[in-house]
Amino acid sequence: MPYVSVSAAKRPDPLGAVLDTAERRWRAILEARADLAPAIDLQRRLLTLVSELGGTIENGRVPRLSLPPKYLAAKLARGVPAFAGEPIPLPVALMRNTLVQLCDALAAGGAGETATHIRDAIDNGSMEPGSLLAASLARNQAAIRTGATRRGLAPDLVWLVAELAVSPFVHALQRTLFANATEDTLRSALEGWDRGHCPACGSWPALAEVVGGHRTLRCSFCSSGWELNHYACIYCEESGEPFVTAAPNEERKDRRVEVCAACGGYLKTVDLPELSPFPLLSISDIETTDLDVAAMEHGYARPALKEFATRKG
Repeated sequence: MPYVSVSAAKRPDPLGAVLDTAERRWRAILEARADLAPAIDLQRRLLTLVSELGGTIENGRVPRLSLPPKYLAAKLARGVPAFAGEPIPLPVALMRNTLVQLCDALAAGGAGETATHIRDAIDNGSMEPGSLLAASLARNQAAIRTGATRRGLAPDLVWLVAELAVSPFVHALQRTLFANATEDTLRSALEGWDRGHCPACGSWPALAEVVGGHRTLRCSFCSSGWELNHYACIYCEESGEPFVTAAPNEERKDRRVEVCAACGGYLKTVDLPELSPFPLLSISDIETTDLDVAAMEHGYARPALKEFATRKG
């Protein structure tokens, strides 16, 4: 079916197993691309923090949302993701320490004072963690950019630290909500989901992972996975001549980029033996940065996040 339960109904793998998998993948990348060592060192610090927070959340209680299956199905039928416009309580106290630690890791990894200023704003109260994290969960780029600019902070870095801190929580939410979708109405709505944005949070995919011939779109935020019923541009649904899939490196046809001349968007696609577990999707992303460069050199870009009307279903 179009929605793919990446981690199924069981609890995710233990932290040690996830990090062992990550280390194997990082070693393989470094064997081919030694120049990525600084980026991988930083990613190792960030993903360890995210994984630790994820374990804490999984061992605690993920809130049960009052979202009846028929209500969710009606939203999905309109193309509105499940979490859009919903008042979802966040465990801010649990996330705050990780938010600060992420700033420290980024500062040590090369962002320097730019990241330190974000930490200082959190520590001195000029940036309220709850509001920042809620805006990230709501995918409200405009609010985060405006708030960061007003405080003299780097908007893209503020967006990144908030997204990293919220991602374990939203991943647990979507897994709880969708992995056991046994109610016929909701299951049918998920099976009918044929859109390029995530059915849970509305984000665009970071890339597509192809396993056994199945092209699975992977959400950049909550790591949801879903397949489309047709092969086309995920942004504008163009499937004609303007939509092209190519391998920039003829010797690595397992790594491709889909580009669309109709809307100017692109999507990376990589063949893998299995789908990446949370939060290791970003390893595939960093491994394919050359595809980003190739697409952007030809004028392609990733569009802004979609905005959704959230009237009652």
